Amino acid sequence: MNVMKKTPDINPNSQDVAELQAMVKSLMASQKQKESQWQQERQSLLEQLKLAFDRQFAKRSEALKPYNASQGDLFNEAEAECEVDKDEEIEVTTTTTTTKKKRGKRQPLPKTLPREVIELDLTEDEKQCSCCKHLLHKIGEDRSEKLEFTPAVLKVLEYVRPKYACRQCEQTQDNSHIVQKSAPQSIIPKSFATESLLANIILGKYRYAMPLYRQESLFSQSGIELSRTTMARWVIQVSEKFTPLYEALKEHLLKQVVVQADETPLNVLKEDKKCYMWLYCSGADSPETALTDVKNIVLYDYQNSRARACPETFLGNYDGYLQTDGYGAYDGLHQVTNVGCMAHARRKFMDAKKLQGKGKSGKADKALAKIQKLYGIESGLKGVSVDKRKTERQRQAKPILDDLYEWMTSQQVIDSSVLGKAIKYTLGQWPKLIRYLDDGHLSIDNNRAERAIKPLVIGRKNWLFSNTPNGANASAMLYSIIETAKANGLILYDYMVKCMKELAKSEPDIDALLPWNFQY
Repeated sequence: MNVMKKTPDINPNSQDVAELQAMVKSLMASQKQKESQWQQERQSLLEQLKLAFDRQFAKRSEALKPYNASQGDLFNEAEAECEVDKDEEIEVTTTTTTTKKKRGKRQPLPKTLPREVIELDLTEDEKQCSCCKHLLHKIGEDRSEKLEFTPAVLKVLEYVRPKYACRQCEQTQDNSHIVQKSAPQSIIPKSFATESLLANIILGKYRYAMPLYRQESLFSQSGIELSRTTMARWVIQVSEKFTPLYEALKEHLLKQVVVQADETPLNVLKEDKKCYMWLYCSGADSPETALTDVKNIVLYDYQNSRARACPETFLGNYDGYLQTDGYGAYDGLHQVTNVGCMAHARRKFMDAKKLQGKGKSGKADKALAKIQKLYGIESGLKGVSVDKRKTERQRQAKPILDDLYEWMTSQQVIDSSVLGKAIKYTLGQWPKLIRYLDDGHLSIDNNRAERAIKPLVIGRKNWLFSNTPNGANASAMLYSIIETAKANGLILYDYMVKCMKELAKSEPDIDALLPWNFQY
């Protein structure tokens, strides 16, 4: 007989059911959260990949076009669309049927250049008329100019110093009295390098980014065996002589109302850590655009670190405005008032715009349009006084900045997206970004420092690295002197030669070598 087993009755407890349901919901929510996180990470990686391709292969430009016709009062569209040199200006002549474009006349070559007049005249036989054989008479002439180039000319300066003695003294004294002209002072004693040669080598490397091994090749073509090792030693020796001038420039820099700063990596072979070239500057890129009470100074400072101690040591007790790109090492410096860079915020929104696709508009365009208005205001304030610049910024720029802030805080975006990062960066920098409203000496961005450090970046692509810390310090010193002279509109070769001749003296007149005091 089969015995049927009785299945026990299952009476689940309501509390257990609730716990299981809660667990399932929690797992589902967790899974959805993970899926959402994976989607965000995937989107973020795709955006980074697209931006990497864009930076590598696409044209680089931060130029923005006006987003609508109502901004005509803020922008000069002709300047934004096309920059034409004066000697290449196009003159348009319109008739009823055709439009002709004529290029303006080429500017004459400078009258200050040496001139050699070559007269291409007829021979005496050619001056007879081919028809009646009468003598031709001159009715005029045509003149044209061509620019001739002569390669650099090397010559040897052989100094002869005759010696003189008194025959009478020779007869009456044991030691004869010899009279002779003293040897000319040289910035590198006992070296055959003149100041002109040294200036050419230094400018070749630090102004025209020509490495010493290339200069060695050029000298070799002229029959001069001048090794890069010798030139490198000269460069370091000369840079040490410029220390008093560098210190005088630094003293004036730390008296300026505003100092801008930036830093860039520098490869130094005999350092076991990553090194940096720090830059501190004031004023403008040229004397034409500088404020009357501001001096144009550019100083480089080599350090084997990117820590806060670097700007802290350089700036010392400086208590003015410090405008930077927002790098954290500049924050919290003693007595310094930090100012942000609107160009860096704009670049982050530009990255977001690139991801929208060509020809498409989105949220990034709205932020860029507002930032574009701010730059339009700055364009209209070039050349005005400090007080007027502050007043106009308060009147025109402040409402736009308030509108931009309100727009950013109202956006619902993914934090890890490029647009989210742009908004987060801008909001994080906001107190420093709007500080330029408070003083007419301040700029809207840190581009002055970025332009000042660019010569080093360009040169680094050619000479790639410094061999030793001494070489890096020499580069910092000489870049500082050259870039400061450029910013003050000086003729670099003449300035460097005169500086070296003065610094060769036992007591040089440093004040006379300051670019704003310099006399040719």
